[in-house]
Amino acid sequence: MSWIWFVLIGFVIGLIAGMVISRFTLKSYLRKNPPINEQMLRQIGASMGRNLSQKQINQMMNQMKKNY
Repeated sequence: MSWIWFVLIGFVIGLIAGMVISRFTLKSYLRKNPPINEQMLRQIGASMGRNLSQKQINQMMNQMKKNY
């Protein structure tokens, strides 16, 4: 009966460790390879009828980097 507790505790510890490792790995990947680059931001601005300045694009890129 006690071996069931060891299995359950091991499963929970493994689940928590897997979540922490995967979160760290994903954040590291997104920091190195952002999903949106400056060219995409320019296209989004143009599709909304706005001509974004370099300062605005830099602010948006910094905001995205800060969130990752």
